[in-house]
Amino acid sequence: VQLQASGGGLVQAGESLRLSCSASGVSISRLGVAWFRQAPGKEREFVAAVRRSAGSTVYADSVKGRFSISVDNGKSTVNLQMNSLKPEDAAVYYCAASASGPIVSALRNVGSYAYWGQGTLVTVSS
Repeated sequence: VQLQASGGGLVQAGESLRLSCSASGVSISRLGVAWFRQAPGKEREFVAAVRRSAGSTVYADSVKGRFSISVDNGKSTVNLQMNSLKPEDAAVYYCAASASGPIVSALRNVGSYAYWGQGTLVTVSS
């Protein structure tokens, strides 16, 4: 499984971006996919996830109501629509995937995902 993240860029606070994570080697519908982010000097943190077969979705409290994760099976892609961006959303965003679900209680855990993309940088100016 190979993951490719794209869509990062520089935006002003309040604007939107859409990140995409494309999977090769396996159909995206067979993967649980998550987005994590890591700001300079901080630990990698969970952002959003969707269970395989476009199942349950989970969001970090900090992005709930602003970010939306969705699956495009036709393009084997998982998208993260980010609206009303804030300066604190600035980070390198990574997509990650698991072939085994994960179970809902484990969706937020870095260790639940065996496959990782290379990261895409999101910069938000105030």
